[in-house]
Amino acid sequence: MEAPVRLKNKLFLLTVLPLLVVITAVGLIVFIQAERLAAQQAAAIEESQLAAGQKELHHYVHLASTAIRYLNTLDLPEETLQQRARAILKSMNYGDDGYFFVYAPDGTNLVHPRQQELEGRNLWNMRDPQGVPVIQELTAAARAGGGYVRYQWRKPSTSQGTDKLGYATLVEPWGWMMGTGIYLDDMERTMQRVRQETSANIRATMGWLALVAVLAVLLVFAAGLALNISENRLADKKLRTLAQRIVSAQEEERARLSRELHDGISQDLVSIKYQFELAQHKLDTGSAAPEQELRQGIGRLSAAIAEIRRISHDLRPTLLDDLGLPSALVQLATDFSRHTGIQVLADVQIGAEPLPADAALALFRVAQEGLTNIQRHSQASEAWIHLSREAGQLILCLSDNGQGFREEDTARDPKRGIGLRNMRERLEYLGGSLTVESSPGETRLTATLPLNRQPGALPS
Repeated sequence: MEAPVRLKNKLFLLTVLPLLVVITAVGLIVFIQAERLAAQQAAAIEESQLAAGQKELHHYVHLASTAIRYLNTLDLPEETLQQRARAILKSMNYGDDGYFFVYAPDGTNLVHPRQQELEGRNLWNMRDPQGVPVIQELTAAARAGGGYVRYQWRKPSTSQGTDKLGYATLVEPWGWMMGTGIYLDDMERTMQRVRQETSANIRATMGWLALVAVLAVLLVFAAGLALNISENRLADKKLRTLAQRIVSAQEEERARLSRELHDGISQDLVSIKYQFELAQHKLDTGSAAPEQELRQGIGRLSAAIAEIRRISHDLRPTLLDDLGLPSALVQLATDFSRHTGIQVLADVQIGAEPLPADAALALFRVAQEGLTNIQRHSQASEAWIHLSREAGQLILCLSDNGQGFREEDTARDPKRGIGLRNMRERLEYLGGSLTVESSPGETRLTATLPLNRQPGALPS
């Protein structure tokens, strides 16, 4: 039973492993694609927010420029105009961290409402923690007609250094660099939240895939278990049926031997006993010569010995062991013709090469059982046995000219077809097969047995 169990385990693994491989591959592809889409989504959101921020900064600077542009129309001293301009820009705050800054062409801070301690200081050479010369970069962008610079600056609401995106432009006619900026930590928090939500979605998707994989494996396992239980029940039923057939066959064989011994050998021995007792009586009384009784007794004793040999030959043909299958089939055909009156012609074309003992015995029993069926059921007058070797196989063909039968009828009736089942099972055990073709006037049984198979192998 170990080989079928191993085969079932292999079939189970061959079912589950490809399923797991496919689900794993799908999960890996989904994970990679989800990560890629998440990165693309984050980049798109960040780009969109930066674009919106840049547009907003440009709009703020435009408003501030408009707010101080009218001063150029006033007929006031330049110093007064500059003071008014600085006052207007210092008052134009928005939000907690929104303000405008102004620097002179040499880098001196003129307006910084959130860090007033910087006003009046020259910051031209100041660099942020990343080494960016902030005022120089902003001034260069302003002189280029307006532009954006990314740098680090202290955020007023938190007093922490934070990435900032600034926009600067020139204020004519004084050559000032004016600008404003937005801090990017809020944008970063938004991006972090997007990444966390995306990661949570990816984990949920992978969790669903894992659940599907587990359910699929459990489903395959349950189906395999149900099939295994069904097959085991069917196998047990077949084993019980086979065991019952074996017991029935044994009982039939014992009954047959009992009948043959009782009706044949026993009667002959009793008759012989009477013949010898009569001869002894004649010798004791001297009434007559006992020669005739002795001759009759010896003749009947010879017949009894021949009958015993026949029964022994049916149980285990010594000719099969001594001379091989071809001679045993020829002798079987001869004996069958003599006892039944049905003419049997044996045609053996396999040469003198010795055959495996189990193969020879199996084919002999098939021929023996087939001839018995012909005698009992076919009403045939002739039969033929043909044995040949083709492509590493032994082929035994047994045919007759009887009335024929329908194999499906014997399969439906448990009391019929036992001989055919026995022949088929005997051949299948050795890796062979049995085919039956029957019609009125001809029945043909073909037994095929490979010579290179081991006992117990499944038929191909």
